[in-house]
Amino acid sequence: MKTKRYWQEWAKKAGIRAVKTMAQTAVAMIPVGVSVSEIGWTAVLGTAALAGITSLLTSVAGLPELKGAE
Repeated sequence: MKTKRYWQEWAKKAGIRAVKTMAQTAVAMIPVGVSVSEIGWTAVLGTAALAGITSLLTSVAGLPELKGAE
């Protein structure tokens, strides 16, 4: 049962980290001084999604937030 709780906690914390990474990437992709209609939203969303996937894969190596739960 302890292992199940660990993975639930890992999924929650890794998901939060991935969402934050996606948001940061999306903001970084939006050029300054460009109107909303001129933004390439497909590229922004695609890059943000890739950053989120990369974040999850990186979290497999370990999350500092879980050091006490191991």
